Amino acid sequence: MKRSLAAASAALLTSGVLTCVTTTAFAATPSAPASESSAAARADSLLRANPGAVQGTSGEAYRAVRTKVDSSGAAHTRYTRTYHGLRVYGGDFVVHTAPNGTMAGTSSGLAAPLTLNTTAKVGAAAAKASARKTFAGTLTSVGAPELFVDASSGKGRLAWETVATGWKADKQTPSKLHVITDASTGKVIGSYDEIESVVGSGQGIFTGTVSIDTTLSGSTYSMVDPVHGNGRTCDMNNTTSGTCTTFTDADNVWGNGSNSNRQSAGVDAHFGAAKTFDYYLNVHGRNGIFGNGTGVPSRVHYGSNYVNAFWDGSQMTYGDGSGNANPLVSLDVAGHEMSHGVTENVVPGGLTYSGESGGLNEATSDIFGNMVEFYANAPSDPGDYQVGEKININGNGTPLRYMYNPSLDGSSDSCWTTSTKNKDVHYSSGVANHFFFNLAEGTGATSYGTSPVCGSAPAVVGIGRAKAEKIWFRALDVYFTSNTSYVNTTTPSNTARAYSLKAATDLYGNCSTEYKTVQAAWTAVAVSGSDAPCGSTGNDFSVSLSPTSGSVTQGGSVSTTVGTATTSGTAQTVTFSASGLPSGATASFNPTSVTSGASSTLTITTSASTPAGTYSVTVTGTAASGAKSSTYTLTVNGTGGGCTGAGQKLGNPGFESGNTVWSSTSGVIGQYGGSGQPTHGGTWNAWLDGYGTTHTDTLSQTVTLPAGCTTYTFSFWLHIDSAETTTSVQYDKLTVQAGATTLATYSNLNKASGYTLKSFSLSGFAGQTVTLKFTGTEDVSLQTSFVIDDTAVNVS
Repeated sequence: MKRSLAAASAALLTSGVLTCVTTTAFAATPSAPASESSAAARADSLLRANPGAVQGTSGEAYRAVRTKVDSSGAAHTRYTRTYHGLRVYGGDFVVHTAPNGTMAGTSSGLAAPLTLNTTAKVGAAAAKASARKTFAGTLTSVGAPELFVDASSGKGRLAWETVATGWKADKQTPSKLHVITDASTGKVIGSYDEIESVVGSGQGIFTGTVSIDTTLSGSTYSMVDPVHGNGRTCDMNNTTSGTCTTFTDADNVWGNGSNSNRQSAGVDAHFGAAKTFDYYLNVHGRNGIFGNGTGVPSRVHYGSNYVNAFWDGSQMTYGDGSGNANPLVSLDVAGHEMSHGVTENVVPGGLTYSGESGGLNEATSDIFGNMVEFYANAPSDPGDYQVGEKININGNGTPLRYMYNPSLDGSSDSCWTTSTKNKDVHYSSGVANHFFFNLAEGTGATSYGTSPVCGSAPAVVGIGRAKAEKIWFRALDVYFTSNTSYVNTTTPSNTARAYSLKAATDLYGNCSTEYKTVQAAWTAVAVSGSDAPCGSTGNDFSVSLSPTSGSVTQGGSVSTTVGTATTSGTAQTVTFSASGLPSGATASFNPTSVTSGASSTLTITTSASTPAGTYSVTVTGTAASGAKSSTYTLTVNGTGGGCTGAGQKLGNPGFESGNTVWSSTSGVIGQYGGSGQPTHGGTWNAWLDGYGTTHTDTLSQTVTLPAGCTTYTFSFWLHIDSAETTTSVQYDKLTVQAGATTLATYSNLNKASGYTLKSFSLSGFAGQTVTLKFTGTEDVSLQTSFVIDDTAVNVS
């Protein structure tokens, strides 16, 4: 059923530096540190002046959720985005500012400004039903579906997100399954479980004799860590619900190194939480998993014969393995799972848990899980580049994953291919794991394993773990967005290669040894990029437009903001020019040149003789390092006035400028290609009716026809589909009118696949202004859709 439920407003994140704002109203939270407040204010100002730098458009609101200020004074402000009140998943971005306050670039995953209808064709009830069907296990509840914009691919589509809660098939692992359904077709387009888990069979207690921090109250010690945010470790007593009992002891000597003492597993978990906290604080300057100094609760002895461990967004939980004899409390498991917590708290919503971004999510946890293991240097569990080697998940002593050669597990990708995005995220993670190993240790034979190169890539000499881990964290911390991927043809700058090179530049300098090694390490896993070779200046700025299209009547003018950003290196002077203008039109820039990071206003002025039509105008910025361009779609509408004004007279004839020029009822003009209503041309069309209930839709435009011409032809392409089965009764109808004159009537009886060209003479209206109107009416049941595209009024 088409558009059957009104759009619901999504709630924005409640934490952050700024309050919820639109593009014209920004405010900083008073409690933010002064340096962060001023940096956020600078970012707000730049964003207001240049929304095109993040593919901004009208109807959007932005919220700053975190600002990080470097020692140099450069800053990085992360934002979430809403579109007409709806949360945009994949719409998050980062505004980077230079120490002098100018824009130094942006990180954004959107390929173009959002242009979509926000009325769902498939209702919440259908989305909820789909979530029920998708959930595998014991379902306990299904939440209310949330209407949102799914832009994880770089392009927006309307979708429902429904959370189904319950237990997985083992009846012990909790599950919070997020099911995403297309709001136009009802098709399930993705799902992910909020609770991250690792499955395996443990092999005993892992860390050996270690020191842990506890709390003394009276004469009793408790496993509460006052040094690490009061994180506590407790005993679930082999249940899956109820009270988790905090471990206590009389002499502060815990466990005996084996599972015969229930405290032993608690020691491993407590130690793992503390070392993960310390690792992020001492190596990366992050105050714990959540960034606020709060410790992580750890629950051990969960369930019975529970061969699993998981992170649920707030705490760690460990099962005791097969026969309740092998707790899964190894260091790399702890570091891996808690690193998911870091990722989801650094990048708003986390890295999208599917495709290549999901692989990067898993790889980030593998990388930092192993770096925690190296950092802790536990007596019985020294660092390595294997994942889960202690828990014996395969039952034959082999690890879960091998970072030095991921394909050794039989499923993971060691080298990137076009099919990497289609793999389970635990296997697409192999590309980034392999990259990181090459970056840190190099290729070929190493003390941790032999790392092969992909194809004919040259060998890599590693820069060491200390530098490699800082580069990866820097890329995650200030550059990654929720839909960052390995290779991205839609938004080439939104890739792990591009962002890790930016991180290497920040930390060690452009074209430094570290920078070159990042390049080489990505090449060694078959991930290429558009980064300029070292030694060349390269195009280190960008040009964007906001808006990217506009309409003007012959003799009038239209304006757009031309934004620039420094994407690498230093700021440059950028001089503007425009090409592809129709005859009689001129372009002017104010100012004609700017320093990258600033913006200009482009004004296009047409003459009375400028032919009506739609044109692609190329706006180019030229600097010392080269040229960058962006495209502006200009629609010129005619004014009539005799055959000297002959030509195409309708404005926005293919609807490609969205809801402009035409008058229509709500939801008629849109981008419906993914919903079974493809366009005849372009990406926009007009869809009347399709509800399956009593309904009327209208679409109209008033046009002036010059006198004295020979031909006046009104044409459009029409597609009709219908759920009506009758071959004799007209239930649903489309009427086409010119003024009060009915040109044609179509109905459910005319349904057919594809589009048909319809054409009518308007000679009787020569020298007049006439309104062309489509009216679609439906009866009480069974939908009929009247879809119109590529209209024209040609006068000659």
